[in-house]
Amino acid sequence: MRKIMCLYFGKKILSLALINLYCDYCKNKFERGIMGNKLFGTDGVRGVANVYPMTADFAMKLGKACAEIVCTKTHRAAIGKDTRISGDMLEAALAAGFTSMGIDVVRLGVLPTPAVTTVTPELGVDMAVMITASHNPYKDNGIKLIAADGEKFSDAVTAELEEKVNADDFAAGPDKIGRISDDDSAIEKYVKIAKSTAKGNNPLKGLKVVLDCANGVFSEIMPRVYKELGADVIVMANQPDGLNINRDCGSMHPQKMMEKVKEVKADLGIAVDGDGDRIIVCDDKGEKVNSEQIIGFLAQYMDSIGQLNGRAVVSTILSNTALERFVKEKGIPYYSTPVGERHVVAKMKETGGAVGGEESGHVVALDYCKSGDALVVSLILSEGLLKSGKKMSEIFPIFAMDPFEFVSPRFESREQVKALVKHESILKLLENLNQEMNGEGRIVIHPSGTEPLIRIWVSGKNAGKVKKIHTTLVEAFEKLR
Repeated sequence: MRKIMCLYFGKKILSLALINLYCDYCKNKFERGIMGNKLFGTDGVRGVANVYPMTADFAMKLGKACAEIVCTKTHRAAIGKDTRISGDMLEAALAAGFTSMGIDVVRLGVLPTPAVTTVTPELGVDMAVMITASHNPYKDNGIKLIAADGEKFSDAVTAELEEKVNADDFAAGPDKIGRISDDDSAIEKYVKIAKSTAKGNNPLKGLKVVLDCANGVFSEIMPRVYKELGADVIVMANQPDGLNINRDCGSMHPQKMMEKVKEVKADLGIAVDGDGDRIIVCDDKGEKVNSEQIIGFLAQYMDSIGQLNGRAVVSTILSNTALERFVKEKGIPYYSTPVGERHVVAKMKETGGAVGGEESGHVVALDYCKSGDALVVSLILSEGLLKSGKKMSEIFPIFAMDPFEFVSPRFESREQVKALVKHESILKLLENLNQEMNGEGRIVIHPSGTEPLIRIWVSGKNAGKVKKIHTTLVEAFEKLR
């Protein structure tokens, strides 16, 4: 099983313990595919709105399942959502499911995913739900389940919930009817925490920043916070209408933000995604700054002001291998995890880590937030930039990136993706390519947990070898379509 399921190689770069960790992760994912979690991916349930499973019927049943399995202490649940049009429908269905089982529902309204994870422990609820498809187009939507402590549910719990939904057997009755209330205070609680990252009066005075809010949850919050902290703000994509979330804007389409930074001569540009847990940054010249560079800068800056105190940096196996070297050369502990923000957060909690993230733009500052948080991370970055007295283009890159190639080809379905990554010819090819890499790099084949995509990632010291191996892998998958 270990040989078959492990799709990640790198003999000299990574320890045997990490390879075993990833193998166990793959093995567990495979077993869950048989036993459950056919709907729940790495970040909840996601799909096209009004198409199963993103239907009102499924959402209501999920609410009922959560009521029976999770909401057993306070008998209360909270619901937040992003700005896409289908959020109202799914919110109503979830609320109906919860209340039909005697669970009181607290509607939090439109707010960022990091706000939900951060304030949930203060709400006196058994769980929270965030309705969002993150960086996806408006036609998609998703349901993220968050435990009472603000952490994401384990695979075991979501598998149990999925089994309950499929059974469609709920014990409701006339004496089990909950109430619905609204709580508008969550936003201000979150804003207070975010602003605590910056110290003093007008700490961002002198900073000129372009903010691309993706017509999502940060459309009002992010510009307000930056202005209140003294920054000169130019705002883009902050007029959500339910249909324009992530459309030609935000973290997936930052080109306009980059051009605006050059046009107005800003110090930096910041683009977020629809639910606010992903950040893309560009410097004063409009050049994108890789997430690994941001993670490295945060670690370096927080260490310089006494906030790191020997705590670790954590990133995933998809992060550029140069980040690990940079962090360790600074005398800072470093850990690598399987792909997925929740694995990063779990390792940060386990090791006492302070900064972590993924190459995709999810960056976590655990002192302030429990998940990727574009606002918190951008504020720490902005203050660090101002204190440096330098232009951003003079600071970044803070280390040279190793050569790497990365694409995410799309296939017909997630089922096809699951079959392809276990195909005998692919497994054999990976063994041969790992031998060719000879321990001087890293090869990762990772099926997306939310979309029919396969991430094909190769990094190493030799650019020619990296490109050749990557091209070979891409062509092999194309032949199997």
